[in-house]
Amino acid sequence: MSRARVLVGTRKGAFILTADGKREQWEVSGPHFAGWEIYHLKGSPAQPDRLYASQTSGWFGQLLQRSEDGGKTWEPVSNEFKYDGTPGTHQWYDGTQHPWEFKRVWHLEPSPTDPDTVYAGAEDAALFKTTDGGRTWQELPGLRSAKGNLWQPGAGGMCLHTILLDVKRPDQIFVAISAAGAFRTDDGGKTWKPVNRGLKSPFELPDPDAEVGHCVHRIAMHPSRPETLFMQKHWDVMRSDNAGESWHEVSGNLPSDFGFPIDVHAHEPETIYVVPIKSDSEHYPPDARLRVYRSRTGGNEWEALTNGLPQKDCYVNVLRDAMAVDSLEPCGIYFGTTGGQVYASADGGDTWNPIVRDLPAVLSVEVQSLP
Repeated sequence: MSRARVLVGTRKGAFILTADGKREQWEVSGPHFAGWEIYHLKGSPAQPDRLYASQTSGWFGQLLQRSEDGGKTWEPVSNEFKYDGTPGTHQWYDGTQHPWEFKRVWHLEPSPTDPDTVYAGAEDAALFKTTDGGRTWQELPGLRSAKGNLWQPGAGGMCLHTILLDVKRPDQIFVAISAAGAFRTDDGGKTWKPVNRGLKSPFELPDPDAEVGHCVHRIAMHPSRPETLFMQKHWDVMRSDNAGESWHEVSGNLPSDFGFPIDVHAHEPETIYVVPIKSDSEHYPPDARLRVYRSRTGGNEWEALTNGLPQKDCYVNVLRDAMAVDSLEPCGIYFGTTGGQVYASADGGDTWNPIVRDLPAVLSVEVQSLP
């Protein structure tokens, strides 16, 4: 029987949850790296027991960890992330120019075919790559050439938080940066272009034709259809059917179109999930009811999924990297909250159960489907 392994990064360590294919009983391992902020953990699709973790601390800085045995043991790899050449400056909160400063790694994206190749999204926004399992990292500086001098931090910093690799076309990569926008390369990272046409940011960005400056919270795609992208923006849920060349809104009947995560069902490319939050100043669910919303039509028409989720007095948030889907049948959906719960649905979102409670605030959730 297949198994599921859920990788959870929190404010005070990493946790690994495992279950058989029924996904009813879960074993919890952790905390690993207790007391450290773990922004992201992810396993290699090519070698599932190879895990990578981004471990960071305001006192001790950034460290990358690697496991060869599914998280039982870990070893530190390189924590040397240097911008290529002279990085110059970007816009600061007040519009002045500010030097680029490396702070932490927000997201790790292993290659689907090579366990030693991993991409890392950093703050201040940059994309790094390793081809030796994390021992050395090199920046892909062409990304900052896409009007990087005009990029500006969002409320949580200027972070590159999303990396989407196209399995069909390895040279095509999408990234998203808060608060700069979405970008695409078609040549493996040498050159990049902003792909933000159709995005509207009336309060944050008065220029309706601005190529960069949009606060994209998350983008997602189904591997079988890399030309179709879904986006949760600072406001608005958006869709592109031409690899980001243009976007249109699909918020439809959502109670709020503000939120952080967005994800796609493993077997149904038109089924997508979001978690609406009341507003950009009130980061909790509308009416204090925790609801995942599902669209089976690629947007516009949404249904609230509530079975097993708290429907009163709930004031948690779900962060941008804290939702994931497995590839089992039926498809499993997972998300973690700032209140320390990880909820799972083994039936595509129809019913939910907390598979662990009382963790530190959850920063990221990933899942592996194992033989």
